[in-house]
Amino acid sequence: MIPYGRQTISEADIESVVQVLRSDFLTQGPQVPAFEATVARFVGAPHAVAVNSATSALHLACLALDLGPGDWLWTSPISFVASANCGLYCGAKVDFVDIDPKTYNLSPKALADKLALSKREGRLPKLVIPVHFAGQSCEMDAVAELAQEYGFKVIEDASHAIGSRWQGTHVGACQHSDITVFSFHPVKIITTAEGGLLTTRDPAIAQKLADLRSHGITRAAARLERTDHGAWYYEQKSLGYNYRMTELQAALGVSQVTKLDHFISRRHEIVARYDLGLQGMPVQRPWQHPDSHSAFHLYVIQVAKEARMTRRQLFDSLRSAGILVNVHYIPIHLQPFYQRMGFQAGDLPVAEAYYDRAISLPLYAGLSESDQDFVIQKIKEFVE
Repeated sequence: MIPYGRQTISEADIESVVQVLRSDFLTQGPQVPAFEATVARFVGAPHAVAVNSATSALHLACLALDLGPGDWLWTSPISFVASANCGLYCGAKVDFVDIDPKTYNLSPKALADKLALSKREGRLPKLVIPVHFAGQSCEMDAVAELAQEYGFKVIEDASHAIGSRWQGTHVGACQHSDITVFSFHPVKIITTAEGGLLTTRDPAIAQKLADLRSHGITRAAARLERTDHGAWYYEQKSLGYNYRMTELQAALGVSQVTKLDHFISRRHEIVARYDLGLQGMPVQRPWQHPDSHSAFHLYVIQVAKEARMTRRQLFDSLRSAGILVNVHYIPIHLQPFYQRMGFQAGDLPVAEAYYDRAISLPLYAGLSESDQDFVIQKIKEFVE
């Protein structure tokens, strides 16, 4: 079986986790701050806060930016449901912005048009979450200009995109956003088994995130309201959650970051081989914006409109050959849960057209050339 994605774990990764198991700390020790510092340094952000998942990170990001009942969150329909659910967790309302037909990211033009209409209707969003789909950055300078004009906050969902760059700057530096969120699920560029991390340039936001991930509690002497207690004393400052990352996860993450550049370089090699091997076939290969350097979390093809096959036929054929292709993603607004809110087919035509023809091919750093050649050959056989 050839999966669409999987982790690449070395002996050094394993040893880093074993060392934690032999240490005094399995949680709330030195590895989590070390991981935060390592990622912050890599992406060029002054603050990083690690948590137990990217879903938790999205929730905390919304809370830190004061999203609540009566507010609107807008995001892309082509993402995992967590990108929208985080708004509902806060009691806000959710809406979607259609995608660009070439990048599959949230379209700045569609965003501008929707903002202009919503301003007239008096329902502008408080937050917009652009999703860096498949590892390619959104056009963040355009999003930031609209944020300045219309007064909304920006959370970059970079779950696919650690190591990506936009106009030469690493995603996560928060040059055009308030907060960036990363995922370290096993199918992502690097992994901590499960885990997420937020970066920001604002120290107040970073402190709020750190508080919220651990029940809203602090032990910092300078922040205590009462100082007449002993060293055991702590105070709850807000209603937080247990979203902490463990020492085991963080140690694995520190080790994985050392291989991040290599993983991305290898993914680019695999993408180049796909681009070459799929030439002349009735499939649309992924297009890359010239200002973007993608981490290539996914390699998504679309079955061409003129092809004498459907996406389902190609998908089933590849699955039957032991190639575990996938589809990223079912548009969120077409999920039954969201349709019960009033969303329906036809609301976001570009996203829906993309979904009808999209297939994610296997792409991970450990994919061998022979396995990749097998994938390409099976596509060719089916097409012919």
